[in-house]
Amino acid sequence: MVDSQLTGRTALVTGAASGIGAATVRAFAEAGASVLACDVQVELGERLVADLRAKGASVNFFKCDVRDEGDIAAAIHWAVEEFGALHVAFNNAGVEGAQAPTDQCTNDNWDQVIEINLRGVWLCMKYEIPAMRASGGGAIINCSSIAGLVGFANIPAYVASKHGVIGLTKAAALECAKHNIRVNAVCPGVIQTPMIDRFVHGDAAARAALMEAEPIGRFGAPMDIANAVMWLASPAADFVLGHALAVDGGWVAK
Repeated sequence: MVDSQLTGRTALVTGAASGIGAATVRAFAEAGASVLACDVQVELGERLVADLRAKGASVNFFKCDVRDEGDIAAAIHWAVEEFGALHVAFNNAGVEGAQAPTDQCTNDNWDQVIEINLRGVWLCMKYEIPAMRASGGGAIINCSSIAGLVGFANIPAYVASKHGVIGLTKAAALECAKHNIRVNAVCPGVIQTPMIDRFVHGDAAARAALMEAEPIGRFGAPMDIANAVMWLASPAADFVLGHALAVDGGWVAK
């Protein structure tokens, strides 16, 4: 794990209750940060927080739907009021949506995926940036995907949303540089999370084919992404702005 020097810092994570989000909450907490874990999955989120608190971590759960601007504003206000400032944010909440070719993607599926994956990231930054300016700076990491770097058939809304996250990250990075706020994106490859289980529909052959396509010969673990987020949040990445970091076992190098 990167020495991120997060003791005394405040971090906020969306999509925090499971998978990559939960691993990152754990990593931030173990590095000494006060963490606000935000998710719509209340039971999972509260269970995560209870486990970490039992180990002495400063972690709280906040029910937050990134489609709801009021939820986001309230979560960031809570973090600033209770912890004193906001220094780091990992905008991770996302959904994969239904699989279908572009001409068969439904309006509802398109709208849901774009609303959560792209509009949700924008809304988070809309409130995180002023909070970080007031704190004297910070680091924002947005969760894109290898689907933000290359195309994938039959998930057009997801691909469009994740490409959009990278564009949004670059724009915000240029705007925020003068405020000592670094904005970057992480692009996970195929990571062993519930999303992958849904994607292959329990099909062992599809799962094996997906693993075969990974140059490294295995799926990533949520902690692989958490470690990258920790680095992007750390002083070690102080000269990194507007970057989309692929953490993908070599997928996009093919």
